[in-house]
Amino acid sequence: MIPFPKISPTIIRIGPVEVRWYGLMYLLGFAASFLLFRYQVKKKRPEGVTPQVVENLYFWLILALVAGARLGYVLFYNPGFYIREPLKIFAVWEGGMSFHGGLIGVLIAGILFSRVHRLDFWLMTDLFVPTIPPGLFFGRMGNFINGELYGRPTDAPWGMIFPEGGNVPRHPSQLYEAFLEGILLFLVLWFVKDRVKRHGLILPLLLILYGFFRFLVEFTRQPDPQLGFILGPFTMGQVLSFLMFLGGLALLFFRVKASPPS
Repeated sequence: MIPFPKISPTIIRIGPVEVRWYGLMYLLGFAASFLLFRYQVKKKRPEGVTPQVVENLYFWLILALVAGARLGYVLFYNPGFYIREPLKIFAVWEGGMSFHGGLIGVLIAGILFSRVHRLDFWLMTDLFVPTIPPGLFFGRMGNFINGELYGRPTDAPWGMIFPEGGNVPRHPSQLYEAFLEGILLFLVLWFVKDRVKRHGLILPLLLILYGFFRFLVEFTRQPDPQLGFILGPFTMGQVLSFLMFLGGLALLFFRVKASPPS
């Protein structure tokens, strides 16, 4: 068993104002994505994508991510509670965000932004999608520091006793996800992005790989207490990830048919 590192969720507190690790991780994720996206724009110089356009794009993407992630959690993971307490929907500081919902929000915002600015949506996804995994990495590290979204009980030598998980060694599933969804997924997408011969294939690759990785890790992750298992041995995260995986396969087939080699 490995002892859980006792890291205070709060970095610094000045009066009523406090800076928390989880919020910092979100900022680091946004910053990493922005810098990587800007690097690609400078390197490839896509038509119409000026520095001002990049800044405007990220403004809308961040808003869409937060709104989509929150609404995704409300609808997918705890609709009954929020029907009874609708004002709690806006209490994002209390936790409750869904990656699947956030991704939907980002895609919708990206489609609308591309149409308004007359940009090639699929080319934009080729530039933006490889910058997503660093945000996933920092987000999962924030979950780990908070001691939340921990795994199921295990007798593995690397099991940890989390503060809220009872006196039972558990899988550090946040670290599994940080590696698979953050580091490994980033390496794959960053390697592939300049080697594919068609536009628009990076997004379906993200959907396929993330869906696959998340589906596997969910077997070690403690189900959400308000839901538990919803389809036999499967969790809501696995159901959503499986649908994401299938959607990625379908989109990959569509893009291969629709996009000529570049």
